[in-house]
Amino acid sequence: MEPDVEALPRGGFRCRLCHVTAANRPSLDDHLRGRKHGRLAGLRAQRQAQAQRSVFVSGFRKGTDVAELSDYFQAFGGVASVVMDKDKGVYAIVELEDQAALEKVLAQPQHSVGGQRLRVKPREQKEFAYAPPKRQGGGRRELLSPEKLEQELCQAEDVDAQMRRLVQLFEFSEDERRLRHLLVTLFQEVFQEFLPGCSVLPFGSSINGFDVHGCDLDLFLDLEKTKTFQASAKGVPEAQCCEGAEPAAEDSILSDIDLGVAPEVLEVVRTVLQSCVPGVHRVQAVPSARRPVVKFSHKDSGLCGDISLNNRLGLCNTQFLQLCTEADERVRPLVYVLRYWAKQQGLAGNPHGGGPLFTNYALTLLVIFFLQTRSPPILPTVARLQQLAGDEERMVVDGWDCSFPRDAARLEPNTNTESLCVLLADFFREFGEQELSGHVISLCEGRVLPLEAVAGAGLRLGPVTLQDPFERSHNVAANVTERMAQRLRVCCTRAAKYCRSLQYQRKSAKGRPWGLVRLFQPEAGELDSDGLLLALPLAPAARRRELGLDPSSRQSWFGHVCAGVAFVLRDVLKCSCTELQRQPLGHAEQLLEPPGASLQQGETGEPPTSPAQQPAAPREPVDAPRELVDAPSAPGTPPAAGLKRPLSEEEGIPSPVSVSPARKRPRAEALEEAGAVSWSCALWHRVWVGRRRVRRQLRPQHSSPLAEAGTEQEAARSLELEEKVSAAIARQEASGEPLLQFTACARLDAQASLRFTPAPQHATLFQDFYHFLHSFLPTMLQRYLSRVGEASPEPGPVPRTELDLEPGPPRPVQPGAEADPQ
Repeated sequence: MEPDVEALPRGGFRCRLCHVTAANRPSLDDHLRGRKHGRLAGLRAQRQAQAQRSVFVSGFRKGTDVAELSDYFQAFGGVASVVMDKDKGVYAIVELEDQAALEKVLAQPQHSVGGQRLRVKPREQKEFAYAPPKRQGGGRRELLSPEKLEQELCQAEDVDAQMRRLVQLFEFSEDERRLRHLLVTLFQEVFQEFLPGCSVLPFGSSINGFDVHGCDLDLFLDLEKTKTFQASAKGVPEAQCCEGAEPAAEDSILSDIDLGVAPEVLEVVRTVLQSCVPGVHRVQAVPSARRPVVKFSHKDSGLCGDISLNNRLGLCNTQFLQLCTEADERVRPLVYVLRYWAKQQGLAGNPHGGGPLFTNYALTLLVIFFLQTRSPPILPTVARLQQLAGDEERMVVDGWDCSFPRDAARLEPNTNTESLCVLLADFFREFGEQELSGHVISLCEGRVLPLEAVAGAGLRLGPVTLQDPFERSHNVAANVTERMAQRLRVCCTRAAKYCRSLQYQRKSAKGRPWGLVRLFQPEAGELDSDGLLLALPLAPAARRRELGLDPSSRQSWFGHVCAGVAFVLRDVLKCSCTELQRQPLGHAEQLLEPPGASLQQGETGEPPTSPAQQPAAPREPVDAPRELVDAPSAPGTPPAAGLKRPLSEEEGIPSPVSVSPARKRPRAEALEEAGAVSWSCALWHRVWVGRRRVRRQLRPQHSSPLAEAGTEQEAARSLELEEKVSAAIARQEASGEPLLQFTACARLDAQASLRFTPAPQHATLFQDFYHFLHSFLPTMLQRYLSRVGEASPEPGPVPRTELDLEPGPPRPVQPGAEADPQ
């Protein structure tokens, strides 16, 4: 098959070069012979040839003329073109006419122009990427590319300047502000015709001080005066009629609807938007949302937005955020930087809402809370703002006190002089050290409260409980899972470590990424020098709060985790797994061998074999080695010195089945000294591709009613089904050389972690496998652990497992590479 073509799991083909999908082979052949594919293929070949004949030049004086550089390089051969950095003039790309001239340039040890020594190196070979033409429209400006952002930030003098520059790059232009104002005016005029006395009020990111190019336009349709007008039209005394309202006509729309019934009003709003507002399309009413809304898109501007009916609290929150941005100029840069950082680390940024990620609003409140806790505080608490509110600013909305000054000039003087650079580093340090679970983050009090302090308030508790500043029964981070909360803590810890380095604090004299640029890269937060991180839950939810601090229980649970990981890799995904060795605590880094080294000849010196060529594995789940599941002899009874016993099947743990031949260890080196266990693995088939389709085909064979969700019976059936899915995929592919080779190392330090290190030649394909594991492995591991969770002999803390995957930042899953474990 052509290198630009890939087969889709549900049939059809996709041309990666042109971003075109073909339903069948004849259609694909037509496309490959067509002008578009031929033109792009030719353009790619031309660009690659140009890059191979080009050099990257820097170090010359600012303002150096293109002709001066061209004349210098003419001495080595013909110069086809010189492209100067048009923005700053600090580098140039010199394309030579042939390869011989390029070799002469690179052979020259030193180059200089005008007395300045030049830095000359081969041009970086980048993969050709075709960008389809975008629809015109001024609402959604072209997003800033990471390369352009890096270039802009590296020009700044210090981290504070980088943060302020980031705000300038992301905030609205004057044209964008004007466009949104015109749209709000248009909506106001149209709705006023049908709902006399109504007001269309913008709120949210468009006006709260944290605007970003292309963000949604959130509108609130205020119908209070319209309700009064409707009441007067039905015979209520005119004294209650809103001032300036004209008598309603007999055929007015108000005579046909009840403004107190949200579904009726939503339908009216939907109809008016769809039929009467020019340029509006894709109108959809969402009555089931927490705040019922009508979503829409504006064709000419490209903007998307929604209109809500009962969101006066949203207006108060917007005014509160506006007040915070006006109170101190450091608020906006901190919020912009942390929002972008969180998006780069996979903590936020779901464009469709929902899911376990942090919302922008939640991140903003975390920043405000952090600034309330400084010494001296940068922002006042909400309770203090309520005390400062004047009589005209007293307001109760839906039973909640929303009083606060609307003018920042009335706030108390701020004496805190900390720099943005210091504040950002301290934010990461504090939230890296802070255990968020079991506490309530209160902006009203400006401190962390115990759960008992909000008992009976109706607040939905979660791994992160972030109380709304006004609606105290609303947890802004209620959607965040325990895994995501732990991910935030780990990312903050690693970011804090980076912020202590000179790469963060000082501008690079060699033009290397520094400051925010390195912070935004995955290795500054999610990655350390060893790989990519993924947190995993390790115990049934019902048991998490029961688990104490017994070290022996930590070891026992670590054994269950090792057994579960081995079971998922070997039995469910059909990998060949060979246990390498165990390592004492503190020496886990010495455990990893070069990826593929042990895979090539295994323990016996023979080449690795595909699971299809190996004897059938036992149907029972793979359990931990004996040392990893030892426990006290009986609950509440201390064991005899030096004695341990394995859990029996009656206690909920199957008999131990080793993953692979393990090295024997003296009994003295029991679990207390085992800090790491590693396996050498090989994968022969793309078991992550097409699982959903195969699962649907196999499910009718397992159509008997499942037990209640979360039971051991359902977990067992689910694992069995996933094993059969992998086996079915493996039968469809030929078994030759291993598709992927990697090592997996489970460690138990302050927390349990699992690191995958792929063989260098498999690094690219391994990224696709990682995206599949990102959701599949935690789900399967949790189902495996649900079978052993209730039988653990002595409750202990649940170490949170992390997946460390090398060698770099995650890439988008290739089309067809499903990662759906359901």
